[in-house]
Amino acid sequence: MKKALTVLSAALCLSLVGVAQEKKGGKPEVGGGYIPKHGPAPAHQAAPAPASAKGNRVADKAGHPEVPHVHTTGEWVGHDSGKGDAAYHLDKPWEHGRFPGGIGKGHVFRLVGGGPQRFWFGGFYFNVADPDIAFCDGWLWDTDQIVLYDDPDHVGWYLAYNVRLGTYVHVMYLGNS
Repeated sequence: MKKALTVLSAALCLSLVGVAQEKKGGKPEVGGGYIPKHGPAPAHQAAPAPASAKGNRVADKAGHPEVPHVHTTGEWVGHDSGKGDAAYHLDKPWEHGRFPGGIGKGHVFRLVGGGPQRFWFGGFYFNVADPDIAFCDGWLWDTDQIVLYDDPDHVGWYLAYNVRLGTYVHVMYLGNS
Protein backbone atom coordinates (compact mmCIF):
# COMPACT_ATOMS: atom_id res chain seq x y z
CA MET A 1 0.00 0.00 0.00
CA LYS A 2 2.80 2.37 0.94
CA LYS A 3 4.59 1.61 -2.36
CA ALA A 4 1.40 2.25 -4.36
CA LEU A 5 0.91 5.65 -2.67
CA THR A 6 4.52 6.59 -3.39
CA VAL A 7 4.11 5.69 -7.07
CA LEU A 8 0.79 7.55 -7.24
CA SER A 9 2.31 10.63 -5.58
CA ALA A 10 5.26 10.63 -7.98
CA ALA A 11 2.93 10.31 -10.98
CA LEU A 12 0.78 13.17 -9.69
CA CYS A 13 3.81 15.43 -9.21
CA LEU A 14 5.09 14.68 -12.71
CA SER A 15 1.69 15.41 -14.27
CA LEU A 16 1.48 18.76 -12.46
CA VAL A 17 4.90 19.71 -13.82
CA GLY A 18 3.70 18.80 -17.32
CA VAL A 19 0.54 20.91 -16.97
CA ALA A 20 2.53 23.90 -15.70
CA GLN A 21 4.94 23.69 -18.63
CA GLU A 22 2.10 23.41 -21.14
CA LYS A 23 0.55 26.65 -19.91
CA LYS A 24 3.88 28.49 -19.90
CA GLY A 25 4.99 27.28 -23.33
CA GLY A 26 1.52 26.80 -24.86
CA LYS A 27 -0.01 28.45 -27.90
CA PRO A 28 1.47 31.81 -28.86
CA GLU A 29 -0.75 34.91 -28.64
CA VAL A 30 0.43 36.09 -32.10
CA GLY A 31 1.34 34.05 -35.19
CA GLY A 32 2.39 30.43 -34.89
CA GLY A 33 0.13 29.29 -37.73
CA TYR A 34 -3.05 31.03 -36.53
CA ILE A 35 -5.27 32.31 -39.36
CA PRO A 36 -7.96 34.91 -38.56
CA LYS A 37 -11.53 33.95 -39.49
CA HIS A 38 -12.06 37.38 -41.08
CA GLY A 39 -10.35 40.70 -41.69
CA PRO A 40 -10.58 43.72 -39.41
CA ALA A 41 -13.77 45.65 -38.80
CA PRO A 42 -13.86 49.17 -40.24
CA ALA A 43 -12.11 51.69 -37.99
CA HIS A 44 -14.39 53.89 -35.92
CA GLN A 45 -12.29 56.99 -36.63
CA ALA A 46 -13.38 59.23 -39.49
CA ALA A 47 -10.07 61.09 -39.60
CA PRO A 48 -6.55 59.71 -39.85
CA ALA A 49 -4.26 59.27 -36.89
CA PRO A 50 -2.18 62.36 -36.04
CA ALA A 51 0.89 62.84 -38.22
CA SER A 52 3.14 62.29 -35.20
CA ALA A 53 1.78 58.73 -34.85
CA LYS A 54 2.48 57.73 -38.45
CA GLY A 55 5.36 55.32 -38.78
CA ASN A 56 5.38 54.53 -35.06
CA ARG A 57 5.62 50.93 -34.08
CA VAL A 58 2.56 49.24 -32.64
CA ALA A 59 3.39 48.04 -29.14
CA ASP A 60 0.24 46.74 -27.47
CA LYS A 61 1.77 44.18 -25.10
CA ALA A 62 5.23 42.99 -24.03
CA GLY A 63 6.42 40.13 -26.22
CA HIS A 64 4.16 41.03 -29.15
CA PRO A 65 5.51 42.32 -32.47
CA GLU A 66 5.96 46.08 -32.60
CA VAL A 67 4.21 46.15 -35.98
CA PRO A 68 0.57 45.67 -37.00
CA HIS A 69 -0.44 42.15 -35.98
CA VAL A 70 -3.38 39.90 -35.14
CA HIS A 71 -3.90 38.23 -31.78
CA THR A 72 -4.94 34.59 -31.82
CA THR A 73 -8.23 35.85 -30.39
CA GLY A 74 -8.91 37.52 -33.77
CA GLU A 75 -8.16 41.10 -32.65
CA TRP A 76 -6.45 43.15 -35.38
CA VAL A 77 -3.93 45.49 -33.73
CA GLY A 78 -2.80 48.62 -35.59
CA HIS A 79 -5.61 48.91 -38.13
CA ASP A 80 -7.25 52.01 -36.74
CA SER A 81 -6.40 55.06 -38.84
CA GLY A 82 -9.75 55.09 -40.67
CA LYS A 83 -10.88 55.96 -44.16
CA GLY A 84 -9.30 59.42 -44.21
CA ASP A 85 -5.71 58.19 -43.87
CA ALA A 86 -3.81 59.95 -46.67
CA ALA A 87 -0.99 57.38 -46.48
CA TYR A 88 -3.29 54.81 -48.12
CA HIS A 89 -5.18 57.09 -50.51
CA LEU A 90 -5.08 55.97 -54.14
CA ASP A 91 -6.09 58.21 -57.05
CA LYS A 92 -6.90 55.11 -59.11
CA PRO A 93 -8.07 52.31 -56.79
CA TRP A 94 -7.97 48.85 -58.36
CA GLU A 95 -5.82 50.27 -61.19
CA HIS A 96 -4.64 46.75 -62.07
CA GLY A 97 -7.98 45.11 -61.36
CA ARG A 98 -9.08 43.09 -58.37
CA PHE A 99 -7.28 39.98 -57.22
CA PRO A 100 -9.13 37.05 -58.84
CA GLY A 101 -7.91 34.46 -56.33
CA GLY A 102 -9.49 33.64 -53.00
CA ILE A 103 -9.72 36.02 -50.08
CA GLY A 104 -9.87 35.05 -46.42
CA LYS A 105 -9.19 32.12 -44.14
CA GLY A 106 -9.72 29.31 -46.64
CA HIS A 107 -7.15 30.68 -49.08
CA VAL A 108 -3.53 30.37 -47.97
CA PHE A 109 -0.81 31.27 -50.48
CA ARG A 110 2.92 30.52 -50.31
CA LEU A 111 5.22 33.36 -51.36
CA VAL A 112 7.66 32.26 -54.03
CA GLY A 113 9.85 35.29 -54.63
CA GLY A 114 10.50 38.99 -54.62
CA GLY A 115 10.40 41.48 -51.79
CA PRO A 116 8.26 44.36 -50.53
CA GLN A 117 8.53 46.31 -53.82
CA ARG A 118 7.20 43.34 -55.82
CA PHE A 119 6.40 39.83 -54.66
CA TRP A 120 4.43 36.98 -56.16
CA PHE A 121 2.77 33.62 -55.83
CA GLY A 122 0.85 31.55 -58.38
CA GLY A 123 1.57 34.08 -61.16
CA PHE A 124 -0.05 36.95 -59.20
CA TYR A 125 2.00 40.05 -58.34
CA PHE A 126 1.69 42.51 -55.44
CA ASN A 127 3.62 45.28 -53.74
CA VAL A 128 3.63 46.50 -50.14
CA ALA A 129 2.38 50.03 -49.41
CA ASP A 130 5.31 52.40 -48.82
CA PRO A 131 4.28 53.23 -45.21
CA ASP A 132 4.23 49.50 -44.37
CA ILE A 133 7.59 48.40 -45.83
CA ALA A 134 9.32 48.54 -42.44
CA PHE A 135 6.60 46.28 -41.02
CA CYS A 136 7.62 43.27 -43.12
CA ASP A 137 11.32 43.11 -42.24
CA GLY A 138 11.11 39.53 -40.96
CA TRP A 139 9.08 38.12 -43.86
CA LEU A 140 10.57 35.24 -45.85
CA TRP A 141 9.66 36.23 -49.41
CA ASP A 142 10.32 32.79 -50.85
CA THR A 143 8.55 30.55 -48.30
CA ASP A 144 6.15 32.36 -45.95
CA GLN A 145 2.44 31.69 -46.19
CA ILE A 146 0.04 34.63 -46.43
CA VAL A 147 -3.70 35.12 -46.43
CA LEU A 148 -5.27 38.14 -48.13
CA TYR A 149 -8.17 40.08 -46.62
CA ASP A 150 -10.12 43.02 -47.99
CA ASP A 151 -9.23 46.30 -46.29
CA PRO A 152 -12.54 47.78 -45.11
CA ASP A 153 -11.13 51.31 -44.81
CA HIS A 154 -8.67 51.85 -47.66
CA VAL A 155 -10.12 51.32 -51.13
CA GLY A 156 -7.75 49.58 -53.53
CA TRP A 157 -5.70 47.83 -50.83
CA TYR A 158 -5.68 44.32 -49.44
CA LEU A 159 -4.20 43.24 -46.12
CA ALA A 160 -1.58 40.48 -46.48
CA TYR A 161 -1.43 38.49 -43.24
CA ASN A 162 1.74 36.47 -42.57
CA VAL A 163 0.66 33.17 -41.00
CA ARG A 164 4.06 32.43 -39.43
CA LEU A 165 4.56 35.82 -37.78
CA GLY A 166 0.97 36.95 -37.25
CA THR A 167 1.77 40.35 -38.77
CA TYR A 168 0.17 42.11 -41.72
CA VAL A 169 0.77 44.87 -44.25
CA HIS A 170 -1.25 46.75 -46.86
CA VAL A 171 -0.63 45.37 -50.36
CA MET A 172 -1.74 46.33 -53.86
CA TYR A 173 -2.58 43.82 -56.56
CA LEU A 174 -0.40 44.45 -59.63
CA GLY A 175 -1.89 41.84 -61.95
CA ASN A 176 -0.84 38.41 -63.15
CA SER A 177 1.68 37.06 -65.63
